[in-house]
Amino acid sequence: MEWNESGKIWFNGKFVDWKDANIHVLSHVIHYGSSVFEGIRCYNTKKGSAIFRLKEHVERLYNSAKIYRMEIPYSQEEFCEAIIDTIKTNKLKECYIRPIIFRGYKELGVYPLNCPIESVIAVWSWGKYLGEEAVENGVDVGVSTWRRMAPNTMPVMAKAGSNYMNSQLAKMESILNGYDEGILLDYSGMVSEGSGENIFVVKDEILHTPPLGLSLLPGITRETIIKLAKDMGLKVKEHSFPREMLYIADEIFLTGTAAEVTPVRSVDKIKIGAGRRGKITERLQKKFFSIIEGTDENRYGWLTFVD
Repeated sequence: MEWNESGKIWFNGKFVDWKDANIHVLSHVIHYGSSVFEGIRCYNTKKGSAIFRLKEHVERLYNSAKIYRMEIPYSQEEFCEAIIDTIKTNKLKECYIRPIIFRGYKELGVYPLNCPIESVIAVWSWGKYLGEEAVENGVDVGVSTWRRMAPNTMPVMAKAGSNYMNSQLAKMESILNGYDEGILLDYSGMVSEGSGENIFVVKDEILHTPPLGLSLLPGITRETIIKLAKDMGLKVKEHSFPREMLYIADEIFLTGTAAEVTPVRSVDKIKIGAGRRGKITERLQKKFFSIIEGTDENRYGWLTFVD
């Protein structure tokens, strides 16, 4: 991760210097976690800089805000344009994009509706989330002792900052136990997702992935891989399955904007398949990367070019 501290941040409709993008210490978001956000990537393709699935990410941002009764004072089209302008202003060919909506400074107390809605967009250079070698060699993961939130406790379909306290616990535990990532189970003990990724299991050339009802975020990359897999003639099953299915899988991979498509080589120190990237994972990776690199035609309309 490379901060561009000489760059600009879009803050409530205006560009401000990086170090001047500040909020008050008594802002509601600091005390109660009242924020929703997105992670988006812009790639330097062969046809120019392009944002991957911009409209879908912004739509999910607005859905997250709606769940928490946040009225974003811009249309989705205006917000998409602001993201493009932020990339242009910072002169980045390739970057990670972080839009965030949060409740600002006015009063404290659990009731949030009197606090102003603040809107921010930042961009910076960020490589492979789980390491450059992970894309080919895979990562080691462990099943976390922490579980995802039960229904009617927190809305996990919202990409809210408060939800990621749960993810932080799983991530810290996994790193301290010698793993690259943690896998969380849902409230009933079924496989849910990683601390910041969705999960796919390959068994007998069929893709298995947990359904949205098992306390997981509706991932944009998850939906992308399901679409690509089906178009490639692969069978995809969305259903619940227990942790032991991870141990006997032929292949496992994680998906997410930051992680992209990352294979898993072991779970709880049990080798998965041959202990390296499997054939189906590699096929899906190649198709996914051909799209985001611009070598494949943009037939899905998933690329929004900056210029």
